[in-house]
Amino acid sequence: MKQLKYYMSSVILLLLLFLGWEISAIQFNKPFILPSPTLILAKMVELHDVLFKVHLLATLEVVLIGLCISVVFGVGLAVWMNMSQLAEKTFFPLVIASQTIPIIALAPIFVLWFGYTIWSKVVVTVLITFFPITIGAFDGLRSTSRDHIDLLRTMGASRWQTFFKIQVPTALPYFFSGLKVAVTLSVIGAAIGEWLGANAGLGYFSRRMMTQFDGAGVFAPIVWLSILGITLFLLVKALETYLLKWRNKP
Repeated sequence: MKQLKYYMSSVILLLLLFLGWEISAIQFNKPFILPSPTLILAKMVELHDVLFKVHLLATLEVVLIGLCISVVFGVGLAVWMNMSQLAEKTFFPLVIASQTIPIIALAPIFVLWFGYTIWSKVVVTVLITFFPITIGAFDGLRSTSRDHIDLLRTMGASRWQTFFKIQVPTALPYFFSGLKVAVTLSVIGAAIGEWLGANAGLGYFSRRMMTQFDGAGVFAPIVWLSILGITLFLLVKALETYLLKWRNKP
């Protein structure tokens, strides 16, 4: 009940926006350009089987594989840069530079390299999600108190004991902040990859509906993409709350 009251203002604002959209769409009366929310909802019900059982699963597969690769290599690189100044000087500028390249321009190249396979979409997803995970984990490791590290070392702790007992717990909140950004971006990355070349997926289906001038059909997979992003964010948030429950203790 408290949660419902907390989000009540957002729910009311959302309902007002949908109401304004519905009225505007009816007045405009060109559903192939601006379909109403009720028309989109009807299209989602009509296409439920193909959207949910085929294209949503294809997009989810790309998102999960891309996120797993980003977490493994992003955290690994953050740990390496934290332990080695040479690695930091070598890779940190490249990680920053990777975000200055427009992914939308690189995506067609990945299609040329990997064809319409899942890996062209996974690479786009990794490029988008790798940055927040790496930077979050690296900043977290670097934010560890030097006094705490020195205290453990004076007590005879090894480098790895210091790492796991002090640096990892300190870095976890930063890592989860980066991961929450990454999961929402992962849906965008998968959709971009599917838009430019795919045989399945919500992005692919949205593009196919656009060529048929089906406005509601374009919006229906976009709504599913939004639901997928919100669901993944809430799952990461729940995992963060469970693993970092010590933060809420007085």
